[in-house]
Amino acid sequence: MRYLLLVLLLLATQLKAQQSDETQIKNIYNEALVNGKGYGWLNYLSNQIGGRLSGSVQAQQAVEYTKEVMDSLGLDRVWLQPVKVPKWVRGTPEFAYLESNPGITNNVPICALGGSVATPFGGLKAKVVEVNGIEGLEALGREKIEGKIVFFNKPMDPTNINTFQSYKGCADQRYSGAAEAAKYGAVGVIVRSLNLRLDDYPHTGAMSYGDTPVEERIPAAAISTNGAELLSTTLKLNPNINFFFRQNCKVLPDADSFNVIGEIKGSTYPNEIMVVGGHLDSWDLGDGSHDDGAGCVQSMEVLRLLKATGYKPKRTIRVVLFMNEENGLRGGVTYAEQAAKKGERHIFALESDAGGFTPRGFSFDCDQANFNQVLGWKSLFEPYLIHLFNKGGSGADIGPLKNDNIVLAGLRPDSQRYFDHHHAANDTFEHVNKRELELGAATMTSLIYLFDTYGVVPSSN
Repeated sequence: MRYLLLVLLLLATQLKAQQSDETQIKNIYNEALVNGKGYGWLNYLSNQIGGRLSGSVQAQQAVEYTKEVMDSLGLDRVWLQPVKVPKWVRGTPEFAYLESNPGITNNVPICALGGSVATPFGGLKAKVVEVNGIEGLEALGREKIEGKIVFFNKPMDPTNINTFQSYKGCADQRYSGAAEAAKYGAVGVIVRSLNLRLDDYPHTGAMSYGDTPVEERIPAAAISTNGAELLSTTLKLNPNINFFFRQNCKVLPDADSFNVIGEIKGSTYPNEIMVVGGHLDSWDLGDGSHDDGAGCVQSMEVLRLLKATGYKPKRTIRVVLFMNEENGLRGGVTYAEQAAKKGERHIFALESDAGGFTPRGFSFDCDQANFNQVLGWKSLFEPYLIHLFNKGGSGADIGPLKNDNIVLAGLRPDSQRYFDHHHAANDTFEHVNKRELELGAATMTSLIYLFDTYGVVPSSN
């Protein structure tokens, strides 16, 4: 009888806790959907400030604006963390055409890849050789590549439902293509945009020359998917065509910038820190609404939603808007270095950097014990159609915090439209749906609430 009473008492306690969690999560979603502020914040960030390339005036304006927003939320502390960031500028708009015969040309949309050197002042014109990814260079060899422009035309795999998997499958040609092609004597590279649809928007993104000497670096540009199809088809009909492109981008000395940080101090375990964030910088072609203005305003909204629903965190919850994810990760690295230097104990970190689309769930970088705890919360999210809980990656900016005692997580929205906009001129405010953005903020807040309430499972290591 005594054992039975203990069991009944335990079940009653668990039921009460679940009901309390259900109520708090419902309050979070209701507040987000009725009184959400993130969409208005994003409107200002996107339409009044615009693209926020690291080291730019716009990036600094974004720092000042988001600090002002966090100051208005009545947080316990808001501050700026200095970060030195690379400064690359695009210059005047790029121009390109393919020339099938002297005087017969077709213009194609291109954009310089972030970090690329410029072409010669008057532009660069040369024969073209097409390869299906970096692995195609060796098969051709120096004899067929030297003095030519290499056209990397490996498309994203359309058969993957997880489009980020498709992106990872061919991003190396954008990042390392110029460095690898230069080894075979190429004079320039053109890279197919990382985009699953056919359109006229070239997609920029970071590239690296590795240890290639400065004088041996060759210009690199992305071509739109429609342009890539045209170039590939034309090459099949006439392998002797010329390709011309002109860009005058340059790298300037590193610039001063900041991570923007705000926190609510924990009432019970103030030394246990939980981070939620996104990256404040973006590329310069659009206004960075999906990548990653959405993640920034959702992260700020997490603290507002907790306060608006009357929840007092047990642990310190900190919003970090990281600077320079796109072309250096300096913000994430600096934050982790400073945290280690101060001896801070981070137990959980969540990043939103996959667009402001409908949330589907989370991916977790953690041990099995903590993942099992998360799976136990799954029923709390199912009424909101949040069903995806996977072990996998989290976010680039929070990655430097990784150790055996922290749980890292990434918000996973529906990814089917993300690469239509990623790093392109159409990553703009009108392509963000207000309700989807608010649902994402509520979903993030709910996970933060649960980890704050129950903590992380201690590592067995």
